[in-house]
Amino acid sequence: MADLDLIFKAYDIRGIYPDHIDADVCRKIGSAFARLTRASRVLVARDMRPSGEELVAAFAEGVNRQGVDVVDLGLASTDLLYFAAGKLDAPGAMFTASHNPAQYQGIKLCREGAAPVGEESGLRDIRAMVESDDAGAAAALPGKITKRDLIGDYAEHIRSFIDSAALGSATRLSVIADVANGMGGLVVPAAFEGLPADLELMYPELDGTFPNHPADPTVLENLSDLRKRVVQQGADMGLGFDGDADRAVVVDETGSVLSGSTVTCMLAELLLRNAPGAAVVYNLICSRAVPEVIAECGGEPIRSRVGHSFIKQVMAETNAVFGGEHSAHYYFRDNYRADSGLITSVLVLGLMAETGRPLSELRKPYERYSASGEINTRVSDPQATIERVAAQYANRSQDRLDGLTVDAGSWWFNLRASNTEPLLRLNLEASDQAECETHLAEVLGLVREDEADGT
Repeated sequence: MADLDLIFKAYDIRGIYPDHIDADVCRKIGSAFARLTRASRVLVARDMRPSGEELVAAFAEGVNRQGVDVVDLGLASTDLLYFAAGKLDAPGAMFTASHNPAQYQGIKLCREGAAPVGEESGLRDIRAMVESDDAGAAAALPGKITKRDLIGDYAEHIRSFIDSAALGSATRLSVIADVANGMGGLVVPAAFEGLPADLELMYPELDGTFPNHPADPTVLENLSDLRKRVVQQGADMGLGFDGDADRAVVVDETGSVLSGSTVTCMLAELLLRNAPGAAVVYNLICSRAVPEVIAECGGEPIRSRVGHSFIKQVMAETNAVFGGEHSAHYYFRDNYRADSGLITSVLVLGLMAETGRPLSELRKPYERYSASGEINTRVSDPQATIERVAAQYANRSQDRLDGLTVDAGSWWFNLRASNTEPLLRLNLEASDQAECETHLAEVLGLVREDEADGT
């Protein structure tokens, strides 16, 4: 039996193949997922990692054993799987390890309508069934496997978020997309077909060994090729996708990267035009500019914990039109509340075409503060460190929605523990760069105090 502690995370299943996650455990997970959802069919899809075919086949075998049919969507992005789960109203399993290195593999699960499956909404139950090796009695009539191609429907859905007729007369924009040998190589060209954009792909070959650079666009180093190319070609926009292409990082024409908070502000303002007064969800490490912009545009800003399952749950409870995370995940009510890097990409493209202004200008009104970015520190006891830091700021406003957030007026920070490692993640924002640097050094000194002492 695999060590389930190593693969069951807060939001998905992920580990090193085949040491932690293999065909045997995937077969059991498939059986457990079929029992959990009690659906008549389950959708499966996979990214370009070499182990995908074997693990999908094992998972499908487990599903079929419960008498449940499997619809195999083949190679797909994660947001394509979510779209299919919404369109076909069926639960789904996406085999991907997203931005993780080549030796990793994983499964992202969702219910009908693309509703999330996280630790509190099904993953714990699946783990318990796998751990007890309780596959249940085999059905008298096993399920069947059929194949279905939804890329065309998915691409049409992506384009439905912008007014194609209005864009018909717009000046063509040049876009460079670094898809990092990931699933963007398949879905990005399909989604951009017919749009007023001259699209150039970097590293479009599907290759789960990632021969050019890691497929994590939130690491600045992985965007260096894209940023240089945008400037060299005089492109209007650059897009950096992760391995399963559900996340896109936006680069302006100067080669500068837009933060997730900036893009959240831009899209919130855009989407609130057609949904006046609607709620917009943002996670608590987003810039203060995000709730400010939402309120200025007549929307209702709603703060959430970090993580897709929390964002989607709050969106469902509030009927929010949009949700944004600082990590460059963006969620849309009209996309079954699922995140999509491609919907984000075409909306930003549409905004540029509509205004005729470059991204370097469009971004300025939303960049009001100075931020540290996320800084990770390995500590021996994350919770004890959080409590020690909290005590140092006992005279400041605090909350515990997700880790520790301290509001000191002109600056604030959030300190929260990793779900998977003995790490603390610090995000700090202040009114200007000098204040940001001063308080960052102060808080980091407290976080690292015990480690420096060797205790």
